[in-house]
Amino acid sequence: MASIQPDDHESYMRLALELAQKSPPKPTNYRVGAVLVDLNTNAILATGYTLELSGNTHAEQCCLMKLAQEHGVNEEDLARVLPSHMALYTTVEPCSKRLSGNLPCTERVRRLAGSLRIVYVGVSEPETFVSHNTGKQLLQDSGISVVHVPGSESRILEVATAGHIKDKPDIQA
Repeated sequence: MASIQPDDHESYMRLALELAQKSPPKPTNYRVGAVLVDLNTNAILATGYTLELSGNTHAEQCCLMKLAQEHGVNEEDLARVLPSHMALYTTVEPCSKRLSGNLPCTERVRRLAGSLRIVYVGVSEPETFVSHNTGKQLLQDSGISVVHVPGSESRILEVATAGHIKDKPDIQA
C-alpha cells in the first residue's frame, strides 16, 4: 500500500472501503471497514473489517481487538498503551447498540476518549437493524469529534448492504 499523506481523508476512507469489501456479504450485518491512525506520525495503527475475527465482530471492534493483542493488554486497557492523538476512519458510523448483545462499537471507541480525538465516517448508520443510532451524539458527548468524509456515500452503501435481501418486483404467474 502506498503511503497516505496526513489529512488525506478521502484516501483513508478509500482504504477503509477496500477493507469493507473483504467482509463476507450477509443479510444480517453491514460490511464496514475501519482504520485507526496515529495523527502525530501518520502511522496506521490497526485496520479491521466486519467479521474479520471470529464471532459477530464489527470493523472497529476488530481494530481494537487486534491492537489489544499486539500490546498484550485487555481491550479495556488500550488507552494506557496507545498514542495520545489518534483518528478512526470508518465507512459506517459506529453502532450504538448491538442486537447480538456484544458491546457497541461506540462504547469501545469511547474508552479511548482523550487520545482518540476524531472519528471520520463515510455514512451515518442506516436504520435497517437499529433505528435512531445515537453513536455520533455519544461520541461527541465524550469529547470525540465526528466528521463526515463526503464523496463515497453511494459506493459505501453498496458495499455495506451487499448480501441484504432487496425488494423484489412482484412476479405474475
